[in-house]
Parts: sequence; structure tokens; C-alpha cells
Amino acid sequence: MESLELHLKRLKLGDEDTEGEDEILESLGGVLQALAEDKHKASTLLAEGEILPAFGRLLQSTPACAVKAAQVLAEIAKNEEMKTPCINAGLIPILVPLLNSTNQELLLHTGRAIGRICYDNNDLQEQLVAAGVIDSLVRILSNYPDDEALVRVNLLALSNLADLDTAKEALSKTKVAEQLVHQLRQVNHHEKVEIILEVLQTLAENDALKLQLAEAGIQDAVTELLLRLQDSSKPEDMCSLKAASDLIVSLLLGDESMQQLFAEGRGVIYQSVGMWLASKHTQLQLTGALAIANFARNDGNCVRMVQLGVVHQLLDLLEQHVESGDVSVQHAALSALRNLAIPAEAAEEMGQDPTLLNRLAQWCGSKDHAGVCGEANRLLASLLRHSRSPQEVVKAIQEAQGVKHLVSMATSEHVIMQNEALIALAIASAISLENIKEAFKEAQLVQNIHKLLQSESTGPEVKYNAIGLLCSLLSSAELREEAEEDQLTSTLEALCGHSNDNVAKQALMALQILNEEPSLLGP
Repeated sequence: MESLELHLKRLKLGDEDTEGEDEILESLGGVLQALAEDKHKASTLLAEGEILPAFGRLLQSTPACAVKAAQVLAEIAKNEEMKTPCINAGLIPILVPLLNSTNQELLLHTGRAIGRICYDNNDLQEQLVAAGVIDSLVRILSNYPDDEALVRVNLLALSNLADLDTAKEALSKTKVAEQLVHQLRQVNHHEKVEIILEVLQTLAENDALKLQLAEAGIQDAVTELLLRLQDSSKPEDMCSLKAASDLIVSLLLGDESMQQLFAEGRGVIYQSVGMWLASKHTQLQLTGALAIANFARNDGNCVRMVQLGVVHQLLDLLEQHVESGDVSVQHAALSALRNLAIPAEAAEEMGQDPTLLNRLAQWCGSKDHAGVCGEANRLLASLLRHSRSPQEVVKAIQEAQGVKHLVSMATSEHVIMQNEALIALAIASAISLENIKEAFKEAQLVQNIHKLLQSESTGPEVKYNAIGLLCSLLSSAELREEAEEDQLTSTLEALCGHSNDNVAKQALMALQILNEEPSLLGP
């Protein structure tokens, strides 16, 4: 370390005019060697020797000295304890302009030095963004896309900065999307894939950048990557496969980027969905189901996907996972089906699909799998609620023996499910009561409504909807007779004094209907 002290003395006192460039380069090399031999001890001597301010001068001297000084700083900054002295020495404002250089070696060492000094320092990172470092990083990526070391340093810098909103805003004004897509298409090394996907995932939190990534063709690069990785069993490739899958889902969370990627069913992601759903990889199956669920946020997309046969692909996937499969895949596939069933045109087609309805009826009765059972019930109810031809849907649901499940759903412990079932049953009874009254009788709908109305735990909204359904049922002489036999009159009389005005008025109306002469009610 004695020679290090001599090198430090020369660097502190001299400059390239008095000492000569060769001597300075020799001393910088000596510092590098000392750091390699004993980083901690060398760093202590550097701090005590107050040499860091001299690096400001060296960075602005000859190109050779600047490169070597930046290299030494990058090594010094590996030591956590040296970051603050580097900042206090005012080195960051001197380093940043060097990113405009055309010297690739200088760019490499400068990037490393800045990255290490500013790592995990939010205030400094904000200052870097304000100083225009984002433009410099993107320009370097653009100018030197084949310089592996330089690209890696820039990607790490972007990874560290991209969490900042100011950085995302600055990046949205650059062509970073094109550069990242280019890098992802070229890469075959796991570590670099991981860094690129991490940067992309962070950028995909911003709607403007989501759209730019879609326009730059990120979908092609990511689907190609998934194709390459899906047959691998290496842990690192599985990590990359998950990261790429997560990126796709993030891109689909933006309305504009989602539409761009759907492209009326012609987009590469939608074209890949069938393959993912049929894949052996649970992660790809999940990605496919989540992609459909997100595409289904648009009514036109739902209609198109139903026409393209996606419902049966989802059913086949669910069949694999209902008994002992992955819960997240179950949830995603059922959510996708529920989203698809919202637009009237799609609900009409799905609501008359016997394969779908038979599967749903089967799952509705699956008491061992509460999550699937609940979602299947909700989907059955939504098909009725959203369809433009509910009469045909009621008929199809009845043929699939699904009516009893809607009645059972009305007595669920979940208020949302109770209301959804009651509204669906009210629609069914309003348009097709004569055809389904036998199914209602078998499922003891009147008696179940009575239990809901008698229970103190039933909320006002559920009671209101239950009485509304009852009013519709009372137009059937047979169901009216069941109501009388079950002594619903006394329960309705009690509800006329309910604290909720709407429930009280609804109960009064039902009571009036129940007290009318049967001949006035029609056949």
C-alpha cells in the first residue's frame, strides 16, 4: 500500500502538463491494482487521502486520462462506503456530460461509475433524470446496439431509473421502445433477457409507453421468446418465461395497447392464445386465460372471440384444473368466461351453447370446489341477465338442468351472488314462467324466498329483490298456492313495517297481489 500512497500523492498534486500523461495513467493503473488486491484497505486510503476531488480534474483532462479515471471511479464506487465521498466531491455533475462522448470505453466506465454511485439513491436519481441522462442512455443504446458490455450497463441504468415517474415521462419522449424490442429479439443470454424484461415490465406501468411498446412490435419479440423457452426445464428459463408472461398481461391492462394487440383477433398474442391454453405449462395456460379476460374488456372483442371459438378452449382448460389443478388458472379462466358473457350478443350465443351450459351445471353442483362452484353459478346468472334473447337462454338453461342451481345461488351467504341470482330468476320468471314453474317447484324457490325474507341476517337489497321475484311468481296459480301454504302472508305483513322504505313498499305490493282474487291474476 506504500506505492498506493505515492500514486495518490502524484494524482492529487499533479496534472498531465507537469507530470505527463504517462505518469498519471501509471498512477491510475496503480490505484486500480491496489483496489483489486485489497478493496477495503485501498478505499480507506483513498478517503483519508482526500483524492476524490482530483478525479473531477482528471475526468475533464485528456481522453486517455478521462477513460482511466472513470474506470478507477467505477471500481471505487463498488464499495458502499465510498459512494457518499464521491457525491460530496461533486463528481456526478462532471460524469453526466461524459455520456455524450463517442468514445465507447469512456461511455462504459462512466455508465458504471454513475450507476454504482447513484444506486438506490432516489434524490440523486431524480437529479440524473433532470440532467437529461435518459436521452443519453437511449442514444447510447441506439448508437451501439451490438456493444454487449455497453448495452448491459445502459440496461442496468434504465432498470434503476425506470421506477421514477419522471424517468417514465422522459422515456415516453424517446424511442426506447424500439431499442428494447430490438435487444430482446437479439438476446440469447439468460441474464440479459432478465434485465431487459425487468426494464420492460417497469415501463409497461405507463400507458403511453405500453402503447409505444405495442407499436414497436414487443408482442412479436415476447411471443418468440416464449416459444423458445417453453420446451426448456432450466430454472432460469422458467423465470424468464414467467417474466415474459407477466409482461404480456401488463401490456394488456392499458385500453389502447390492448386494442392494438388484439387487432380484431389477428394480433400475434391472440393468435398464440390457443397454443398457450393447450400448453403443458401452467404459467402459459394462465397467461392465455388472463389475455382473454383482458381482451374481453371490449364488447366487440368479446363477440369476435366467441365467434372464433374461445369459449370451448377455456372449457377444455378448466376441465383439466377443476378437480386438482391450479386455483389461479381456474380463477382466470372463469373470469375470462364471465367477461366474455357481458355483451348481449356474446351472452346470447354462449347462453344457448349446450356444451357450456352442461359443464356449468356440472360445476355448479361441485360442492368440493367452492371457488369453481361459485364462479360457475355467477356465469350462469350473467348469461340470463345480459342476453338479448333471454327466452331462448332460459330454455337452454332449463334443458341443462341449471335452474335449480340459480335457486340454490339465491340462498348463498354472499350478498352479491344472492342479488345476481334473484335478478336472473326474476328475468326468467317474467318471460317464461309457465315453462319453468315446474323447475321452480322442484327447487322449492317459493320456500327459499320465504327463508330469505324471514332471516334477520338478510340485507334490505336482497329482501327487496326477493320480494320482487315473489311478485312475479304469484302470477302462477300453483306457485301462489305454495306461497299461501307456506304462510308468506304473515311474513309480508311484518315486512310492511320494515325500516327500509323500499322493502316496506315492495312487501305491501306483494301482499296486495297475494290478497287479490286468483281469477284476476290470469291463467
